[in-house]
Amino acid sequence: MRLAINIDHIATIRQARGGNEPDSVVAAELCERAGAEGIVCHLREDRRHIHDRDVRRLRETVKTKLDLEMAATEEIIRIALDVKPELVTLVPEKRQELTTESGIDVVGNKKHLEDVVNTFHRNNILVSLFVDPLQTQVEASKDIGSDMIEIHTGEYAEARSEREVNEELEKIRQMARLGKQLGLGVNGGHGLNYVNVQPIAAIDDIDELSIGHAVISRAVFVGIERAVSEMILLVRK
Repeated sequence: MRLAINIDHIATIRQARGGNEPDSVVAAELCERAGAEGIVCHLREDRRHIHDRDVRRLRETVKTKLDLEMAATEEIIRIALDVKPELVTLVPEKRQELTTESGIDVVGNKKHLEDVVNTFHRNNILVSLFVDPLQTQVEASKDIGSDMIEIHTGEYAEARSEREVNEELEKIRQMARLGKQLGLGVNGGHGLNYVNVQPIAAIDDIDELSIGHAVISRAVFVGIERAVSEMILLVRK
């Protein structure tokens, strides 16, 4: 099981006061030093945390894999094609949301998303789609030529009763299996933390987890290298 670290909220802290600190590039370097196998950042249309300059500097310095989360809009697509990350993850985006609330609707946007996937493939950039754990969305992801999916684990993370947790976990398990059967790479992420990550990490059909907020929050108290190392131990246990 691989672990990629989302560093968006390093930039969130910076934006709270302006200036240059803390530096997202330094954070990415420390995450990689601690064993992270990928760096994730989300260039939002409103630039609320990660900025264009961050993405370009990360492209110059990340040694593992740069995963650019993004909405499938003309402006952000143009930037991604110029920066050329190893991977783009297409996500839905609402200006008023605090964080991504759901998976992208592949079924309802097949033609547009297929065109976007083909554009990235022509430029040798892999594409992942952030999807809810629904059969229709996983199958549509395969239909339009995506290389992989990232299963939205938010409902699992927010479930409160044991029954709800088990139900959401089973949905994720089944859709991960389906994704693999269809020949897709399978990642997972959203809302995962040091308490709830292990049942997801135990799913053999998931290749990689993307975790950000929990690790950055832990880093406030113990430092980012230790926070990443502790999460790696849980993910690989």
